[in-house]
Amino acid sequence: MGDRPAELGALLDSVAAQEGKAVDVVVVGNGAGLPPLPEGVRGVELPENLGIPGGRNVGIEAFGPAGSDVDVLLFLDDDGLLPDKETVRLVREAFAADPGLGIVSFRIADPDTGVTQRRHVPRLRASDPMRSSRVTTFLGGANAVRTDVFRDVGGLPDNFFYAHEETDLAWRALDAGWAIDYRADLLLHHPTTAPSRHAMYHRMVARNRVWLARRNLPIPLVPVYLGVWMLLTLVRRPSWTALKAWFGGFAEGWRTPCGQRRAMRWRTVWRLTRLGRPPVI
Repeated sequence: MGDRPAELGALLDSVAAQEGKAVDVVVVGNGAGLPPLPEGVRGVELPENLGIPGGRNVGIEAFGPAGSDVDVLLFLDDDGLLPDKETVRLVREAFAADPGLGIVSFRIADPDTGVTQRRHVPRLRASDPMRSSRVTTFLGGANAVRTDVFRDVGGLPDNFFYAHEETDLAWRALDAGWAIDYRADLLLHHPTTAPSRHAMYHRMVARNRVWLARRNLPIPLVPVYLGVWMLLTLVRRPSWTALKAWFGGFAEGWRTPCGQRRAMRWRTVWRLTRLGRPPVI
């Protein structure tokens, strides 16, 4: 977004310090100008903010159609940092060792406290962030994706703008037969934040939750999934202002186009269930 040049510089330095073959880097200015970039780092400046998925899709295409010029794409938030020099090597080894592995989700921890927020562990049993496992979604700001996934199922949903775009891609990837791993040994340092700091958070979360269900779930599961999330939202007792925004987004999700519908197969529902997160929560 162009407002963290110092953090971006530190991130790029940490990528350049990685062991092994140099990483080809593209920085997308999502509706913002870019600061001077190190030699060899490509920049793409967009005239308007396309949102998180839209900006990342531009980054994907910078490596050829669906990223086809490379085997794996690494996505990192501009205020993150790779503290370990072997991270990229471990990513390469993970994909080489498992041809069915489509996406790897990193562990995110605060650089000062070392704490990993519960929401940054992409599974229901999130109490132990140091445990790696197969999962059903991934973290957007710290991950690696085999580009064959984009070839098979397409990119991130541009119209989501913010929230749940990772789960949309994850569900489509799982339905196509790919696996997703959460790797606790792949670390990104990132300051502890609350997602609700974004003014649009509650509306986008609710709208995109409806779109996610409409696009991906078998018809019988749509009301179950959305009913569970409505109940969870009410139990969490948000402020009246937040709740009003949430219900406004929920209604928007029903009355606006959600994009192409590709309902997952029932065997994918069973696969998600076996992985510990049936697509009703």
